[in-house]
Amino acid sequence: MKQSATYLTTSIPYVNSSPHVGFALELVQADAYARHYRLLGRHVRFQCGTDDNSLKNVRAAEAAGEGVADFVSANADRFEQLGKALNISNDAFVRTSRDPRHLACVHSLWNACASRGDLYRKAYEGFYCVGCEQFYEPSELDNGKCPEHGVELEVIREENWFFRLSRYGDQILSLIEAGELQVTPAHRRNEIIALLRRGLADISVSRSAERARGWGIPVPGSDEVIYVWFDALANYLTGLGHGANSDTYRQFWESAGDRVHFVGKGISKFHAIYWPAILLSAGLPLPSRIVVHGYLTVDGRKIGKSAGNGIAPDRPIEAYGTPDALRYYLLRHIRSADDGDFSEEKLHAAWSGELAGQLGNLVSRVLALVSSAFGGVTPMVPDSPLVGHAEGLLAKTRDAFDRYELHVGLSEIFSYLGEANRVFTQNAPWINAKALPGTLDATEREAIVSRLGSTLAEQVYGLAVVARCLLPFIPAAAIELHAKLGIEVPAHYQAPVTVSGARTKPGEVLFPRRLTS
Repeated sequence: MKQSATYLTTSIPYVNSSPHVGFALELVQADAYARHYRLLGRHVRFQCGTDDNSLKNVRAAEAAGEGVADFVSANADRFEQLGKALNISNDAFVRTSRDPRHLACVHSLWNACASRGDLYRKAYEGFYCVGCEQFYEPSELDNGKCPEHGVELEVIREENWFFRLSRYGDQILSLIEAGELQVTPAHRRNEIIALLRRGLADISVSRSAERARGWGIPVPGSDEVIYVWFDALANYLTGLGHGANSDTYRQFWESAGDRVHFVGKGISKFHAIYWPAILLSAGLPLPSRIVVHGYLTVDGRKIGKSAGNGIAPDRPIEAYGTPDALRYYLLRHIRSADDGDFSEEKLHAAWSGELAGQLGNLVSRVLALVSSAFGGVTPMVPDSPLVGHAEGLLAKTRDAFDRYELHVGLSEIFSYLGEANRVFTQNAPWINAKALPGTLDATEREAIVSRLGSTLAEQVYGLAVVARCLLPFIPAAAIELHAKLGIEVPAHYQAPVTVSGARTKPGEVLFPRRLTS
């Protein structure tokens, strides 16, 4: 059977500074979906990257007293390394200043829009926020300041190239209302619809080379520079080889069953309005879905490189010796579609109380008894209420992905673990295990072995289901748990869960307790 092609992307962050933990939220959400879709049997391509050509990168390099190319390259390296440190399973990483395909891709889009008559010259004066890389109307300002960054805006006077965004507002609105272009969650969809119903103004898509300090992609046949959003959004096609007769492009954009962008709420307008309009103008297929997450905050304030409250994500990764601590916290304790507050104290509580206390402790206790009583071999799995609960867990987890509620999926998994721990304590299998070396007649021994075997086997079965459900969320720990249970990591969700007769390998503690984070 032919696999359904699915293309997933994260947004590409500015590289005006080192990455902070806020962007890790988007990475781990998108990665969870990429892993989930692979387990569903889809053919997935997952792309990340960096937005190298922004004016804020140029300003940051100047402030640091460094050359722009070297400054951008060093920070882009840090973002690429963050993906590796978080165990992100992306297939491609596009740097817009270094990928040799990107200039050709941007120019292809530009020329297609120009041939449609959607680019024209216009003198313009407006309020510009370098942090947002966008112009604002006076009505959009917050006491005269940027509503996103709270800073005074620059007044820009130039003659630029403009894109006829206004031409496509009604068409994009119809596509969203018909569900052909999905915006998730519903309240973000409603925000986009409200913007579209108010009507769209055409947008500037170039800037002077002087203001850009010569950094960026030139307008074809001109010394001006293409506006960073027109440039940056094209990265989603660059990584597929658009314009180069690429089979990858045909498979994952022209013919893909799903084209999904994961973005933060602050850039939803660019992805759900600007990008579809550019693609419509160029005569290209649109994304099928824009998935919008909230902001990570500290003490209620958005984490930002320019806000000075960024927390380096490598700190918790190094502290716990695994990316799964941070992955788990971001996916379980931050509601997928909403803002959520981050603290290292809460992260430590999640590690010690949930990962170590609920899951790790249960694994250690169960496998120790399987080892001592049954030589490490899992007995026959009984038909029990706990097994029945475990059997329904995968469907609940998959439903959480369908509803963009990853935190609910993990909550369901740990709700099951709470029940498993209670059942284990109630059955007290260690009492039966202690009785086995004693003097027992055959009937007594058989009864004890049966009770003990059933108690342990239902726990091993449940842990095997938990391990499978955790593969998209905390893959390193999930793979290790499969190894401890003596079973193979499945390629697909639908593979049967078989533990009876498997030889377990207790080994080291799954989540070692830490005194501090």
